Amino acid sequence: MDGFYKAIGYVFKNEKLAKEALTHSSYANEQVVKSYERLEFLGDSVLSTVISEYLFIKFPKLTEGELTKLRASIVCERSLSEVAISLGIGEFIYFNKGEEASGGRTRISILADIVEAIIAGIFIDSGIEESKKWVLKNLESVLAKAEEGKAFQDYKTELQEYVQGKGIDDLTYVMTGEEGPAHRRLFRYQVKVSDKVLGEGFGTTKKEAEQMAAKAALGQCE
Repeated sequence: MDGFYKAIGYVFKNEKLAKEALTHSSYANEQVVKSYERLEFLGDSVLSTVISEYLFIKFPKLTEGELTKLRASIVCERSLSEVAISLGIGEFIYFNKGEEASGGRTRISILADIVEAIIAGIFIDSGIEESKKWVLKNLESVLAKAEEGKAFQDYKTELQEYVQGKGIDDLTYVMTGEEGPAHRRLFRYQVKVSDKVLGEGFGTTKKEAEQMAAKAALGQCE
């Protein structure tokens, strides 16, 4: 694990946490070990808390809506995968042969999930201050882009603002289908107002599919 520790700039006291954070479900299912999915769940919350506190302190004049939009542009798959790529995390992930052959090491959704799992691992291993330090250090360039208004576009927030401007408040996202094996799902989502479908999108994660549905809806609004 030395290469991994050197890459991320943190040495786990509990090596089992490090291995779990790097274990994809395809490998876990074959080896009967834990995958990173539970850690990812926790890491998402830790990351959101750290970024929320950072933005709240740094931008005292921004409204709740402005802070929410800025946070969404930072805590997203694209920005997290960028962190993973810059650290070279992909080469350390445990996959089965099929997932690796299909390009798992460079898949944006997986890389983003791994970053969240690592954040959770550090949180469990050393507490909130260490995980906060790691997040702010490794998302420094992402934060800088967001502050300059150059962050990745959050289509869901943009669509929400658009429909609210029209006096609409019943925007919903509905999963209408999924296919593929458990470790390589493709999700289909629709975004609706009442029973009217505004857009449909596909993605390898539910979040990505929702974003693509929002993007399609915005295209109809132009």
